Amino acid sequence: MATQSAVVRGAALVLMASSLALAGCSSVPIIGGSRDNASSSAASVGIGVNAYLWRASLDTLSFMPLSSADPWGGVINYDWYSDPAAPNERFKATVFILDTRLRADALNVSVVKQVRGADGQWTAAPVDPQTETDLENAILTRARQLNLSDAR
Repeated sequence: MATQSAVVRGAALVLMASSLALAGCSSVPIIGGSRDNASSSAASVGIGVNAYLWRASLDTLSFMPLSSADPWGGVINYDWYSDPAAPNERFKATVFILDTRLRADALNVSVVKQVRGADGQWTAAPVDPQTETDLENAILTRARQLNLSDAR
């Protein structure tokens, strides 16, 4: 009798937990939420960072191979890229989007550079700090353009 009672309690707990989990899905447009509600708050529900900065980062650095992207944490990692004009140096970038607002201090770009030595091995090299600033400015400019195009 005690075993049967424990099974019934376990089944009831599973049923309640699954009910709560499904109730949380009602805000997802695919499962049953309103599409209008989802699109009006896309920046706050869809991803955890500013959507314009996110899209602008992907657009601006689209020439580099994408390694990973975490839209909830706001981190985009790019893999090594070598310019065909300078095959003995390569760059890797990471973009950090730190806020949900479209602000200059909500963005940080980090760039790593390596150069190939005479022995064929890649070694770390200093990156001109202006490179990171130029990339941040290009991303911010693109984000503002995206924001203005949505406002029209």
